[in-house]
Amino acid sequence: METPNARTPRWRRLLPRTRGRWTAGIAALVVLAGAGTWTAVADDSAPAVHRQDRMMRIDGVSIDTSYFTTGGTKRRPAVLIGHGFGGSKADTRAQAEQLAGDGYAVLTWSARGFGRSGGKISLNAPDREVRDVSRLIDWLADRPEVRLDAKGDPRVGITGASYGGAVSLLAAGYDRRVDAIAPEITYWNLADALFPDGVFKQLWAGIFVNSGGGCDHFEKRLCEMYERVAVSGKPDAAARTLLTERSPSAVADHIKVPALIVQGQTDSLFPLGQADAMAKSIRANGAPVAVDWIAGGHDGGDMETGRVHKRVGGWFDRYLKDDTGADTGPAFRVTRTGGIDSTDGAVLTRGASSDTYPGLDSGGEPVELRGRTQTFGNPAGASPPAISAVPGIGGGLAQLSTLGAGIAIDFPGQNARFESAPLKTSLRITGSPTVQVNVKAGQGDAVLFGKVYDVSPDGKQQVLPSQLVAPYRITPDQQGKPLKLTLPAVDHALDPGHRLRLVLAATDLGYASPAAPTTYTVSPEGPLTIPTAPGLTTASAGLPWWTWGLPAAAAVIAAALLLTMRRRTATPAPDPALADVPLQITGLSKKYTKSADRYAVRELSFRVEKGQVLGLLGPNGAGKTTTLRMLMGLITPDDGEIRVFGRAIRPGAPVLSRVGSFVEGAGFLPHLSGRANLELYWQATGRPAADSYIEEALEIAGLGDALARAVRTYSQGMRQRLAIAQAMLGMPDLLILDEPTNGLDPPQIREMRDVMIRYAAGGRTVIVSSHLLSEVEQSCTHLVVMDRGRLVQAGPVAEITGSGDMLLVTTADELTEPLVEKVAALAGIGSAVRTDDGHGLLVRLDGATSSQLIAELVRLDAPLTGVGPHRRLEDAFLTLISGASA
Repeated sequence: METPNARTPRWRRLLPRTRGRWTAGIAALVVLAGAGTWTAVADDSAPAVHRQDRMMRIDGVSIDTSYFTTGGTKRRPAVLIGHGFGGSKADTRAQAEQLAGDGYAVLTWSARGFGRSGGKISLNAPDREVRDVSRLIDWLADRPEVRLDAKGDPRVGITGASYGGAVSLLAAGYDRRVDAIAPEITYWNLADALFPDGVFKQLWAGIFVNSGGGCDHFEKRLCEMYERVAVSGKPDAAARTLLTERSPSAVADHIKVPALIVQGQTDSLFPLGQADAMAKSIRANGAPVAVDWIAGGHDGGDMETGRVHKRVGGWFDRYLKDDTGADTGPAFRVTRTGGIDSTDGAVLTRGASSDTYPGLDSGGEPVELRGRTQTFGNPAGASPPAISAVPGIGGGLAQLSTLGAGIAIDFPGQNARFESAPLKTSLRITGSPTVQVNVKAGQGDAVLFGKVYDVSPDGKQQVLPSQLVAPYRITPDQQGKPLKLTLPAVDHALDPGHRLRLVLAATDLGYASPAAPTTYTVSPEGPLTIPTAPGLTTASAGLPWWTWGLPAAAAVIAAALLLTMRRRTATPAPDPALADVPLQITGLSKKYTKSADRYAVRELSFRVEKGQVLGLLGPNGAGKTTTLRMLMGLITPDDGEIRVFGRAIRPGAPVLSRVGSFVEGAGFLPHLSGRANLELYWQATGRPAADSYIEEALEIAGLGDALARAVRTYSQGMRQRLAIAQAMLGMPDLLILDEPTNGLDPPQIREMRDVMIRYAAGGRTVIVSSHLLSEVEQSCTHLVVMDRGRLVQAGPVAEITGSGDMLLVTTADELTEPLVEKVAALAGIGSAVRTDDGHGLLVRLDGATSSQLIAELVRLDAPLTGVGPHRRLEDAFLTLISGASA
């Protein structure tokens, strides 16, 4: 029941906590010696908000608190903020400061057993943690700056997430002085959450106990209950009673205050059904209720912290400050995700809302299922288990599922599956689907796990929305007759042509299943009923700031131009003489940001012709990346000109459609095949499919049969070649590759080299930036060497390296100086120099041929082992750079 927050890393909050005896002892001495002493702590980030820390003594237990105000004597409402399980008051500081700045007196505290507070964890027991909250309200009632409804009765609201959300509900049920609540991602009935339908949620329960510091840190009854259920794998009546007594549902009739209920869609611990139950109960008491389904949850994802905190503030403004104009938001809102913002990689979200909360079964639409009676097995030891959510590490899976990806595993022979026909129109699930089935077990109870998949038209991909599954314990008296099963509550859109797949599995990783092997027989007794919440209205997709900011920015810029009498320089006209030249750079310069005299690129000029493979070389800081960015129109040069096929480059220039680029890797959807990824990418460009030349690009990339496989099965080399193929879509005339061999092994590097050579062989041009000089030497026809932003040298590789007339002679024995001198004196030999190890000779030909040299070496009795061209790009490169530095 740990609460995601911005301050504490998620993995750290899930680790068991160790309580230091020395720390506890010192804290006890502080309480005994100075109880009631306050320490004022200034907040550097928000100096108007003052924080005071105090250790309070409640029923013999030390409770660590912090009090936030903006000073002054004006009376204001108060807000209590509870933290998540495994956390402390520190996790709520940011929200406390925000609310204090908005005119509230805010009190936070570390619950018993957490942070610096004493006591043992009692899971929000009425006579412990809940009574602690009442004592905190007593203290607020005595503060001169806190608004009172009556003597001893402060105007107070409570909010908090997970564990803190539950205590806000419980406090409202036990203490009539609470005026408004805003619980987040929490439970209504803890027994139902950890023992849904009588099935033990063992993985979450284990994480829960360990994040509390281990069983010994819990109240003894709770520790004994957990160990008993964990061993048996099945909750008993006493366990259910114990957890129910400490749940908000136990005081459902007494919670009669305005409640903003925020619940997570990616949450296998406290799913949406918990929020549904609390909303119905509180509304039945006559109190205002609003429900908000956020994208994240205990399984990860976007917690929408900024938006949620703003809405909580609006809720309290309305019901604590009596501000009738405050925006409390709609009665129901659900965050919907879809796609990725190509500018920053963020998940795109938008809200759908309605004036009434529809519940989980609104607008049921029947979908017929295909499939006859099926029999499958529960494996011995319930292993291997099927996999849906993976508590603690499954957040990425849950978030991917909202984007049409994710992973779920159902082992053959351990489940029954029934499918619908392809959908003729789109369908949006909003709530809990239901289905009637007939189940029989070979012996005893049948423990099954129900889930509904979204299956692609070709049947190769299936998505489990939010990675959620619903457990069922079907007793013998329920078997052999129609039984209604309620499936996980989700908000998920299906496209036309997709199918729904109902799976009933015998096992699931997160739950305890019977260890004894048996068989289950399942048959459908009716359609799958899909809730659609027809009253929801989906908002338009949120626009980035620059969409509405551009007009204002344009006005400011226009005014500045008029005032300074400057005019924009028109885009230069095309140069017909360069129409067939892939690239010409002339006098290119770019200064570093906020620098008047430091250049990233300075007076750079070179030209690239058709069919060339140009290597762009230089040490770190040479200006290579800046040059490529200017070439691709991503940044604007301070001076000079770049022309591609005679046309000047500007951001968004049409000629850039003739340029393909690959910069350090590409992102692919792992569950799709290589071909499907490329097709999806090309569709996003909006250009006709016939213009993609996908087959030509794939032939050059040489991926073969791997194109039909999911990208997640690719090696690094295959991913790199797929990325190159993506850059080659449309067969651009100019291809720019930045470090295309990063992370590849030697065979993969050779394959990449062949890809570049094959691409240029068709008359196109390749520019490659790389640190692997040996590969540049073998794959490139021309070089541009840069250092400190300037051009050092440009030309053919052979011209720069001199490799055409330089041979390396290797020998079995170390060469003597007289022999070296004889070789150097031969006719047609320019020079002969021994290598550092003495077993080789670098010979520069000056008229002689290699065969003549070999004949002379044999005549001189040189112990030859090999003669070949000496590629010395590294030597030439280092010489050029050192010369430029000098």
